[in-house]
Amino acid sequence: MTWLALSIFAQSGKIEGRIFDASNNEPIPFANIVIWGTQVGSTSDLDGNFSFTGLEPGYVRLAATAVGYKKYISEDVLVTNAKSVYLELPMEEQTVQLETVEIRASPFRRMKESPVSMRSLDISEIEKNPGGNRDISKVIQSLPGVSSTVSFRNDVIVRGGGASENTFYLDDIEIPNLNHFSTQGASGGPVGIINVDFIREVDFYSGAFPASRGDALSSVIEFKQIEPNRENWNFKAAVGASDLALTANGPVSEKSGLIFSARRSYLGFLFDVLGLPFLPTYNDAQFKYKHRFDKKNELTIIGLGAIDQFELNTGLEDPDDDQRFILGYLPVNEQWSYTIGARYRHFRDKGYDTWVISRNYLDNRSYKYENNVEIDSMKTFDYKSAEAENKVRYEHVNRLNSWRINYGAGLEYATYSNDTYQQVFIRDSLREINYNSDLEVANWNAFGQVSKGFFQDQLTLSLGIRMDASSYSKEMSNMFEQFSPRFSASYMLTENWFLNFNTGIYYQRPPYTTLGFRNNDGVLVNKANGLKYIESDHVVAGLEFLPDENSRITVEGFYKYYRDYPFSVDDSVAIASKGGDFGTFGDEEVISKSNGRAYGFEVLARDKNLKGFNIILSYTFVRSEFEDKNDEFIPSRWDNKHILNLTVLKSLPRNWDVGAKWRFVGGTPYTPYDIATSEKRPAWDARGRAYLDYDRYNILRLGNFHQLDIRVDKQYFFDKWSLNLYLDIQNLYNFKADEQDNLTNLDENGNPVIINPDDPYSQQLYELRRIQSESGTVLPTVGVIVEF
Repeated sequence: MTWLALSIFAQSGKIEGRIFDASNNEPIPFANIVIWGTQVGSTSDLDGNFSFTGLEPGYVRLAATAVGYKKYISEDVLVTNAKSVYLELPMEEQTVQLETVEIRASPFRRMKESPVSMRSLDISEIEKNPGGNRDISKVIQSLPGVSSTVSFRNDVIVRGGGASENTFYLDDIEIPNLNHFSTQGASGGPVGIINVDFIREVDFYSGAFPASRGDALSSVIEFKQIEPNRENWNFKAAVGASDLALTANGPVSEKSGLIFSARRSYLGFLFDVLGLPFLPTYNDAQFKYKHRFDKKNELTIIGLGAIDQFELNTGLEDPDDDQRFILGYLPVNEQWSYTIGARYRHFRDKGYDTWVISRNYLDNRSYKYENNVEIDSMKTFDYKSAEAENKVRYEHVNRLNSWRINYGAGLEYATYSNDTYQQVFIRDSLREINYNSDLEVANWNAFGQVSKGFFQDQLTLSLGIRMDASSYSKEMSNMFEQFSPRFSASYMLTENWFLNFNTGIYYQRPPYTTLGFRNNDGVLVNKANGLKYIESDHVVAGLEFLPDENSRITVEGFYKYYRDYPFSVDDSVAIASKGGDFGTFGDEEVISKSNGRAYGFEVLARDKNLKGFNIILSYTFVRSEFEDKNDEFIPSRWDNKHILNLTVLKSLPRNWDVGAKWRFVGGTPYTPYDIATSEKRPAWDARGRAYLDYDRYNILRLGNFHQLDIRVDKQYFFDKWSLNLYLDIQNLYNFKADEQDNLTNLDENGNPVIINPDDPYSQQLYELRRIQSESGTVLPTVGVIVEF
C-alpha cells in the first residue's frame, strides 16, 4: 500500500524541447521558459534546447520570453511519468518597441491573416471533452457556428453552409476524408478517422481563410500533430466507446522519430448483441515520421488509412417496425481510403520554403437487393466508384521586419471512376440509371498574401489573392474567372480590446461525383450544362476583448452570399441541403444557377481558469437560405437559427477531472412526403422508402434538440506507466430528439399490403403506414487508457 501511494504521487515528469526563431529555425539561446502559472523555470542553451525534470503529472503550458521576441505561450501538453514530452516553441521577432500600448501575451492565437473567425483547441480540451469520446470530429461540433445533426453523424455544418464546404489539413497535408463510412462528395460520417493521440492542437477557421488554403466555402480545419519522442519508445493502449487502439511513439535514429497507431472497432459485435439491423466494422492506421537533416532542413511524412466494412443483420428474430424499415432500404456499403504525404521544409535567413507532395484515394462500393434477396433480378442499386488525387504544392514564407510575405502554387492530377446501376422513379415513370464513367482532371492554383503591422502594431492589415482552375471544362479553365481576393484588418483599441474585420471571395470546385456524372448515353451532362466553380462571398466583423491572460470574449457578425451553386435538375432544389446523409453526394444532373445566403452573429466566451473551471460558452444565431425553382429564398436544411454550446471542465485533487457539455440546436427544416408517388408500387420497390415532395421543400420544421453529456476521469501515475479510467455519458437526461416519421409498406407482421393486387404491376398501390420516429438514448461509455 505504501508502494502504491508513493508511485501514484511520484513527481518524475519530464519535458524536453527546443526554442527557435519561427522565421528561420535558428535556435534562441538564453531564453527563459517557465511552467505557465508557476515559478518553475528553465533557460535554453546555445542550441535552443531546454528541459524540465521532476514535474508533477498533469496538463501544463509553457511560457517563453527572450530579448527581441514576442512572448510565446504554448498549447497544453500532458506530463506523465511514463514518457518524456518533447515540445518545440517557435518565437516571432518583436520588430517594434511599443511606447503607448502593450500587447498582452495570451494563450489564444491571433493571426494577422485571420484576426476573425479563427479558434484553437488544445489537447486537454479535446481529450476530455464530454460526449466527444476522443473523437475530434465530434469535438469540433462544440465550436461556435458549428451545428450538429440529430442523426448523430460527424458532419461539419458551419455558419449555415453545406456539409461539403470544408477542407481539412493534417500537418499541412490535405486530407479529403475525415470520417469512417464517409459520404462520398462531402465529408461526414459516424466516426472520425484521426487518432487523438497524434494531435496537439486544432485550428478552426470559419472565415478569413489564408490564401494558401483553397477549395473551401465554409471552413478550413488544421490538425497539428505532436512531435515524435526523441528519448525512448513509449506506448499507449486505449479501449473506448467503439474501438481498441494501440499507439507507439519513439526515436528511429538520432535525427528522426516515428509515431504509429492502429485501431479496430468492435461495433459489429456490439450492434449484433444489441439487435441492431446493421453491423459496421472499421479499421484504421496512422503514422508520422519526421527526420531533421540539420537545423535548416527537415522532412515530415504522414499516412492515414481506413477500411470500413458494413453488412445488414438479416438474421434478426422477430424484427420490429423500425428494424424492418432500415433493412428494407439501407444498402450494404464498403469503403477503403488512404492519404499519404510528405512535407519538406528548408529554412532561410528570414523565411522558409515548404514543398508538399501527397496522394489520397477512396474506393466506395454499395449495393442493394429488393427484400435483401441477393439474386441479379432483384438488384435495385449497384455502385462502384474510386477517386484519387495526386498533389504537389510549393509555399514560401518570408519575414522582413514587420512584413510577412507568403506565396506559392499548387498542381493536382485527379482520376475518377464510377460504375452505377440504379432503379429510379422520376417524372411518374420507372427508369434505370446505368453508366460507366472515367475521368481525368488537372487542377492548379496560385496564391499570395502580404501582412504588416502599422503604428507600432496597433493596426495590422493583410491582403491576399488566390486563383484556381481546372482542365474539366472551358468554364473552369480560366484562373481569372476564379480570382479570389481577401482582406483582413485588426485595430487594437486598448491593450485588451480589438476591432477585427475580414472580407473575401472564395471558390470551391464541385465534387468529382458531380464532375463525373454521365447519362446512359455516356455524356458528361454537367459539363454540357456549363458547370462552374461555386462562389461564396464573405463579410465578417467582430469585437474581441481579453479581460486577462486566461479569458477571451468575442462577438462576430457574418454574411455569406453564394453564387452558381449546383441546382438539381430532377428535384429542383440547390444541392446545398444534401450531403448530410450516408451514401454519395452530388452524383446527379445539375446546373450552376442557384444563389444562397447565410447570415447571423456569434458570441464566444472562454476562460481557462475561472475559479478553477475551464469554460467555453458560445451562442450562434444563423439563417441559411437558398433559391428554389422560382428564384425565391427558402430555408436550407441547415437553417437551425439558434445554436448554443456550454462546456465546463474542472480538475480536482488526486488527479480527478470532471466535465459537462450542454448543447442546444434549433429545429431543422424538413420536407413532407409525396404520398401520391410513394404509394406507387414500382416507385417504392425501386427505392425502399418514401419520396419527398420537392414542391413543398422545407416547409416544415422539427422540434429543438438539446443534450447533456458528462465525463469523469481518474488518472493514476506510476513510476514507469500511467492509467486513465473514464466514464462518459452522452444524453444524460435521455432526451428524445424529434425526427420525421417514416413510412412503411409493411403491416405489423412484416407483409407488404397492396391496395389493388389485381391491377397490373405498374398501376398497383401500396397501403402506406406511418412509423413514429425519434432518436436519443442514454449512452454510457467506460474507457481505459494505459501508457507505458
